[in-house]
Amino acid sequence: MRALLVSLRSEFYKSRKTLAFWSAILLPLLICILMSWGYISKADQLALNPPVLLWLRYISAILGVMGILLLPVLVIYHSYAVTNMEYKGDTWKSVFSLPLPKWAIYTAKYLFIVALTGITLLLFSVFILASGPIIQAIKPELKFSEYHAQSLIFRIFFKLFLSSLGIISIQFMMNLIWSDFLKPFGIGFLATIMAIITVNLKWEYVDYLPYAYPYLTVNSLMRSKPEDLQQLSSFDLHTPASLLFAAVFFIAGYFIVAKKAVK
Repeated sequence: MRALLVSLRSEFYKSRKTLAFWSAILLPLLICILMSWGYISKADQLALNPPVLLWLRYISAILGVMGILLLPVLVIYHSYAVTNMEYKGDTWKSVFSLPLPKWAIYTAKYLFIVALTGITLLLFSVFILASGPIIQAIKPELKFSEYHAQSLIFRIFFKLFLSSLGIISIQFMMNLIWSDFLKPFGIGFLATIMAIITVNLKWEYVDYLPYAYPYLTVNSLMRSKPEDLQQLSSFDLHTPASLLFAAVFFIAGYFIVAKKAVK
């Protein structure tokens, strides 16, 4: 465990000044600011909505941007950025020559990508919760404070986080296989576009496409009635599948990186 913590600390220090690290923080802030500005500018039209509908429309608007396309692309970029540090400096052999177990170094890189994704979605939850009172302070006719959305928001974004784990493992493994940006990004982006198309076409085998899970999660949330969301679970049909894909490709990736260290 100590070796894993040391490796995680190393990943943090190597990444803390990179675009990948700061995008995890600044992207949720930027999107929530833009969405809040839209609500403020259209306050007269939105004032007739009940508080629960105000929250749901606000959350759905962000999920429509984040969950369908932006989350998979962000995962693709984070996976590349974390592994590229070793490719750019050609330091794979140096990293594995450290007095640390290979599994700890490999797991730390993977967990750091997972952490970046988790931080992004956690900050979305926090900034959304903060946005409601701020919008109401500027436009008192928007009664966000009359509905307590904390539990709902955190469950929605935790659900979205779980749906992204399969994509993280696949992209991480591809970045271990190829050192360049174009192949993993191209395959991941094409898989994301294919997922969007197949979900919209209601393809019968879409449940076997991990890149579709965030979109399927968003779809299931948007189709739910407000009263159904009160009993929203963090787990659904796609959560076990996402976790299974994550575990399988995580294990496969370890054998790839262990072989790479020998070369």
